[in-house]
Amino acid sequence: MSSVRELDVVGVRVEQPTNQPLVLLREVDGGRYLPIWIGAGEATAIAFAQQGVTPPRPLTHDLMRDLLGALGRELSEVRITEVKNGVYYALLVFDGGTEVSARPSDSIALALRTGSRIVCDETVLDSSGLAVPEEEEAEVEKFREFLDQVTPEDFHPGG
Repeated sequence: MSSVRELDVVGVRVEQPTNQPLVLLREVDGGRYLPIWIGAGEATAIAFAQQGVTPPRPLTHDLMRDLLGALGRELSEVRITEVKNGVYYALLVFDGGTEVSARPSDSIALALRTGSRIVCDETVLDSSGLAVPEEEEAEVEKFREFLDQVTPEDFHPGG
């Protein structure tokens, strides 16, 4: 198995002009970023978790968290394992070593709800990670400011 690097979730945004949401991850002990295109539902789920929004009824990722708790299990980590033809793959790694294949977007939404760490195989960062030069850090800061003001409703098509 290749080595893994821990990632933080910077946030989600909608790319223009395509209106396609993406989640941006950042290497904790490094300078690389990993952008992953995701669906609007998953973008909303990630934004809800980051903003601490509790829906009146549990959404799918809330249900998954509640199921884990009811069964006495823990999500140890989320591992982004590979990218093939622009499609990312991930594993949910549970206590006891059980692994379940999952989409990175769902995995990230669940990790944010459970406080689980997110890691990425070094090979994925080597092939798809983007190094951000220092002069572009101002752009990343603008992105953070945007994230502070965006609401989950901004990710619904046409809304």
